[in-house]
Amino acid sequence: MTPPKVLVADSISPRGLDELSRDNALRISIQTKLSEAQLIETIPDFSALVVRSETKVTAAILNAGINLRVIGRAGVGVDNVDVETATRRGVIVLNAPGGNTVSTAEHAFSLLLCVARKIPQADASVRTKSWERKTFEGVELYNKTLGVIGMGRIGSELSRRAIAFGMRVIAYDPYLSAGRARSLQVELVDELDDLLGAADFISLHSPLTNETRHILNTTRLQKAKRGVRVINCARGGLIDEAALVNALQTGQVAAAALDVFETEPLPDESPLRTTPNIILTPHLGASTAEAQESVGIEIAQSIRAALLEGTIRNAVNMPNLDAKTLSVIGPHLRFGEKLGRFLSQVAPRRVERLTINYSGKVNEVDTTTITRAILKGFLQTAGGNEINEVNAPAFAESLGLKVNETRLSAVGDYSDLLELSAIAEGKTVSVGGAFFGATPRIVSVNSRPVEARPHGVILILENSDRPGMVGRIGTLLGEHGVNIATMSLSRNQAGGRALTVLNLDTVPDENLLNEIRAHGDIHSAQVIQL
Repeated sequence: MTPPKVLVADSISPRGLDELSRDNALRISIQTKLSEAQLIETIPDFSALVVRSETKVTAAILNAGINLRVIGRAGVGVDNVDVETATRRGVIVLNAPGGNTVSTAEHAFSLLLCVARKIPQADASVRTKSWERKTFEGVELYNKTLGVIGMGRIGSELSRRAIAFGMRVIAYDPYLSAGRARSLQVELVDELDDLLGAADFISLHSPLTNETRHILNTTRLQKAKRGVRVINCARGGLIDEAALVNALQTGQVAAAALDVFETEPLPDESPLRTTPNIILTPHLGASTAEAQESVGIEIAQSIRAALLEGTIRNAVNMPNLDAKTLSVIGPHLRFGEKLGRFLSQVAPRRVERLTINYSGKVNEVDTTTITRAILKGFLQTAGGNEINEVNAPAFAESLGLKVNETRLSAVGDYSDLLELSAIAEGKTVSVGGAFFGATPRIVSVNSRPVEARPHGVILILENSDRPGMVGRIGTLLGEHGVNIATMSLSRNQAGGRALTVLNLDTVPDENLLNEIRAHGDIHSAQVIQL
């Protein structure tokens, strides 16, 4: 089998490259500084793409990557990757959130000290042969209040350092639990305005989303304590730069330090360059030898895991799936996909709602990835082989398909049970599956109990419950050279309608199916291919 090919489009650490190429399981090609046109021409041959912040992974590049499965961003932010298009194309986007945590936190703390003591300005003054001590009078950090917006890895590390300097730390993060805040020794506030009014220094550590864009704008800067000092080492766009310039000029903000900007590199004409009391650094948060080595190794390990093991680490558009979790839910993933494929072949075309019920032990694990596998199987009839676990939820949304999950703790006869039902125009069709030990079985079709193997060719017949029906069907199949591997029968009542489920060795042709359907006691005949 040919090893997957990985294109490294931006420089990563030598140890990261060593990890990628270890044991020659992957074929590595290093081609940096490629233009968009060159990448479009090059990318079709590759399964994975590794970038840092220099290369922009556009929709055009993603659409050209017909074999692309994984993008690895050696760093935290994925602003340079069109994640929406990647998700729609079924490409996993990975980042390296842990590798530069300490470096970025230390840089933020360095800038905190710089805005408190005006260190860069004092250095520049001395170099011009000046000696203006009064001009550069600063403030102490001790007993001051630091407001941290966003308490992820970096915000937490910064807080530890600030507390060591005797600062009081208050934090605003809608997703941080009260228990976690207590363990970090920070005061959690529910409203951003409460932080703004109390903080002597503000440091931003939030991701850039529609909700956090310009989280510090004119209105919020005016609500801050007069003379506040602001640091941003997170994402450009969290601060409205025009509002910050104005606040610095009026003295509402005493000083600021920015390592990230709305447009990078910072445009020559940006008013930030000529605004007093501001320190500007060129996105240096992760620029340490240790961080670059760490993110290179981390992204290399994640790409190897995704391509060679099928495990997902640090994905921004997929649930994480480590080897231990995969060993537990792996059988459910394969079985769920087959049940989804089965249901798609018995359901009407325009399904409005898909309900997935999990019962028993499977409820003890995160079922998100199983749901994605089920969706993949269910939607491949409509979307073809381009549908995978990454883009299946987005494709379902584009079709207007609503997906619901339900859970039951008790499962009756089975320790684990997956039940899928599809609703279209008031009609419901369903299939259920369970494990007999380690062996998966289809155990219900349209709420009728059956037992069938979930692979190969399955023929489902709805027929009148009359003596001799099984013999007639068997004879008819035998006359056409179709062998029955297993058979399961179910009926609603004696003399009513019966359901016959047959595992076949070969696919019956259309002429045979027409003969079966022409029989007066056969109400429907469907072939399922798994």
